[in-house]
Amino acid sequence: MRIRTALQATARSLWLALWGLVSSILLFTLAVCSIALIPAGVGVLTAPYALKAVRHYANQRRLYAMEWSGVSIPVPYRPLPERGGLMGHVERLAALLKDKATWRDLQWLLVDMTAGFTLSILPPVLFLYFPWGIVLACGVWKPIVEAGGNEWFAFIHITGQTSANLAAGLGAVFAVLGFFTARPLLRANFTLARQLLHPDHERELELRVQRLTETREDAVDHSAAELRRIERDLHDGAQARLVAMGMSLGTIEALIERDPAQAKRLLAAARADSAEALTELRDLVRGIHPPVLAERGLGDAVRALALRMPLPVEVTVDLPGRAAEPVESAAYFAVSEVLTNAVKHAEATRVRVDVYHADGMLRVAVTDDGRGGADTSRGTGLLGIERRLGAFDGVLAISSPAGGPTLVTVEIPCALAASAAG
Repeated sequence: MRIRTALQATARSLWLALWGLVSSILLFTLAVCSIALIPAGVGVLTAPYALKAVRHYANQRRLYAMEWSGVSIPVPYRPLPERGGLMGHVERLAALLKDKATWRDLQWLLVDMTAGFTLSILPPVLFLYFPWGIVLACGVWKPIVEAGGNEWFAFIHITGQTSANLAAGLGAVFAVLGFFTARPLLRANFTLARQLLHPDHERELELRVQRLTETREDAVDHSAAELRRIERDLHDGAQARLVAMGMSLGTIEALIERDPAQAKRLLAAARADSAEALTELRDLVRGIHPPVLAERGLGDAVRALALRMPLPVEVTVDLPGRAAEPVESAAYFAVSEVLTNAVKHAEATRVRVDVYHADGMLRVAVTDDGRGGADTSRGTGLLGIERRLGAFDGVLAISSPAGGPTLVTVEIPCALAASAAG
């Protein structure tokens, strides 16, 4: 599995190196030339399309960063005017030129074709040294040297079989180095891109205000829907059973002297109804806020949830304290929804849940070996989690290629109370 992952990371690095170099050079040249030709009038027509192409390419890199390395790069772009005609075209150009993200994208293209290319080309080059060293050691060095060639293998000068054998050994060392550095270098490439493609502080604040406004509306809608659900469950469940119990007790009162046997049967039925009503009330309370969550914290609540699953769930918890009650509740129900999806839709046989706190973030990672294909746009469950987390400025990240595995990561910024243990 590790070999496959390393080779996959190497292939992706090669793709980024070759296609990225060509795309960055072409797009940078096209964008800069279009901007330079704006005074001549030609750039007014071409610059908006060139800059939009740059944005499309940057967004594609953001997608790769998340899917391939789990590096999140938020989109910083401000909305463009939608007015049609020539005036709308000019307005879009003005908006693009005023947006700081446009100039950061162009800076990123320069970095991507230099430092980014270097980081991307290193893993495949390290891997390719190994077969070339083997080829040299198998005798290819001889005709090269006899023809007067001056062959160097990295820092080894090939002059005979001994140096060729040393080259093969060095190639094996390079291959091992490439094996261990392929994924870190790929992630380093995306981390470098994030430094320039990430929104600046001003735009980040604007996006946060926008997100909090949207999630506040979602939270209000969710709360209203939750209240309606609770009212409906109480009306159709426990309340109906309690009404029936009251009627049964009235009948029992009338029968207790003239038909004790029938009264006993009705009393037994009333006792059964009371037990079912109590069970329904407990389930309802658990759905609102599980008692174990309030009493023992998120770690034990997730462990208790895992025990109720019909498949093996391994839980690892590393929490030195308790988060705020609303944060714990949001994280708990996120885990509950993800585990339910793993059982119902992913056809998983094993699930792993990791709960920990680092860098001011409560993080929950749920991994299953199911068929993959999880997507927030395909159902309301994951979308509901996303909205619920948004109220806390939290993030839901999903990596779920077809065929699996699926990794769902929840991040909620919060501090822990050191007085309690999770």
